[in-house]
Amino acid sequence: MPYAARLLELLTGAGCEVGLCVSDAGAQVLATELYDNPRLARDETLARLTTPVGETVRIFDPSEYGSPYASGSARVDAYVICPCSMSSAGQIAAGAGSNLIHRAAAVALKEERKLVLVPRETPLSLVHLEALSTLRRSGATIVFAAPSFYSRPRTLEDLVDTVIARVLDQLGLEHELGSRWGEGGK
Repeated sequence: MPYAARLLELLTGAGCEVGLCVSDAGAQVLATELYDNPRLARDETLARLTTPVGETVRIFDPSEYGSPYASGSARVDAYVICPCSMSSAGQIAAGAGSNLIHRAAAVALKEERKLVLVPRETPLSLVHLEALSTLRRSGATIVFAAPSFYSRPRTLEDLVDTVIARVLDQLGLEHELGSRWGEGGK
């Protein structure tokens, strides 16, 4: 979830309009990883996540199919699922969804819009790999939550930024999240 929080911070800082949908399982992981409290109420968890980034984030419930992200007629530049569980990847790859996250991803694929998935689970089974392969062939970009070390990260935040830099690159957003390969003598 540090990846999700950092991405949200940078997207809003860049002036992007953000629609946020967090599954129930995601809210529990968010509460555990960022706030060290797996029993923190969903509303409180999301408030803590979004308060620092201001009012440019609109929160949608996972069952809110009236969201603009549930329809191809809405103008949406890109979709990011960060982090993306293998359960969600499998449902999206199968064309079967049980929440707004899955529906928004299906819309991105059918409308041929940018869809970036950030899986973080490991190890991966053959079922996981086939689902990710299906998603890639369908047009999604897979950016694993696998930090790089050539920039010599010194903090946990630096490691998170190496992944989020790749997500921002996929979205076409400029950033200053560290050096690129070949820069600075690397």
